[in-house]
Amino acid sequence: MLKNLKALAGLAGVLVASVAAVALAAKPEPWAILFQKPESPVMEQIVSFNDYISIVIILITLFVLALLIIVVVKFNEKANPTPSKNTHNTLLEVAWTVIPVLILVAIGIPSIRILFFMDKNPAAEMTLKVTGHQWYWSYEYPDHGNFSFDSVMVPEADIKDRSVRLLEVDNRIVLPVETDIRLLFTSEDVIHAWAIPALVAKIDAVPGRINESWVRINRPGIYYGQCSELCGVNHGFMPIAVEAVSKEAFKRWTDDKKKQAAGPSGVEVAADAARPTTGSAR
Repeated sequence: MLKNLKALAGLAGVLVASVAAVALAAKPEPWAILFQKPESPVMEQIVSFNDYISIVIILITLFVLALLIIVVVKFNEKANPTPSKNTHNTLLEVAWTVIPVLILVAIGIPSIRILFFMDKNPAAEMTLKVTGHQWYWSYEYPDHGNFSFDSVMVPEADIKDRSVRLLEVDNRIVLPVETDIRLLFTSEDVIHAWAIPALVAKIDAVPGRINESWVRINRPGIYYGQCSELCGVNHGFMPIAVEAVSKEAFKRWTDDKKKQAAGPSGVEVAADAARPTTGSAR
């Protein structure tokens, strides 16, 4: 009996580990109307703020609806044939000025806090530089040997069974989880926008300047995004795919990249470096 219980416990442990090993794939879903599940501290705050704003909007809408119903029922010509001749009410005028101001303050304070929180992280542990092109992305890792590679959409004809149409790329960005990452953005030609909904990363890449943001990914997985700035005829074919892995797997990946970038001929060949395995749909 004891052996059977141990065997069952071992089997349960294997199943739990197997489920945990399956990587998250954050991507658009059919008929979805809400945010993707937040996978970064900034996105968690934005989802919470959105819920808060939704409650405020619902309460204001119900209040205005109640006022309209009262006016229609109580002050129509039949119910109130002799209308009031009052033209001013000091208390009412003060109230409808002060209350909206207080509502805006209650919305503005948390909004400004989030804006400052998502702006920059002075304690970033690593940097990723993103460069937009017509119509693909380039990525550079200045803190890990300064290697770089291009990331281009996989054509529909080459899509495999579990790949995501119009979102899969030939070279995914690989980033470590639970790490504060500085993101630098620029462009070589026109304005692009690097956007990943699950991580709430949405920053313009502007020619001639560098914009900065940061991200911290909560757990391993594949996070998909796209260019969100109309940048030309192939704007809809600039997907982004981030593969978040453990810190140990990320170190192995960067070591492989640096070895390939410093190949025997000294020519950079970082585009086809081996990726760490995260249970992804590749």
